[in-house]
Amino acid sequence: MELTVETRAVPPFEVLEIGGEIDVYTAPRLREAVVEAIESGKLRLIVDVQRVDFLDSTGLGVLVGALKRVRADDGTLDIVCTHERLLKIFQITGLDKVFGLHDSVEAAVAAHA
Repeated sequence: MELTVETRAVPPFEVLEIGGEIDVYTAPRLREAVVEAIESGKLRLIVDVQRVDFLDSTGLGVLVGALKRVRADDGTLDIVCTHERLLKIFQITGLDKVFGLHDSVEAAVAAHA
């Protein structure tokens, strides 16, 4: 399966809407999209994984790396996720305590108001 990445601005945030599977084969595409956003000065990111069917450790690594990069410049990275199987991955790894997990883009934006 392929990975889709669509970006849109919800000032002051950049939303990356991800679809498909995030695994060892597609994670470089996600990393590329995140790096592109950061290098263009967008340090307040929301990654929407509502259309993600599968997430492995490689994908988690990309998200953690992205969080480190934006935090180094006082940025933020929040994740929109309501799928139980993905939420369980965040819980098992303890990343639910690291990332702001929200049920919608609006909730992620409101968390920073």
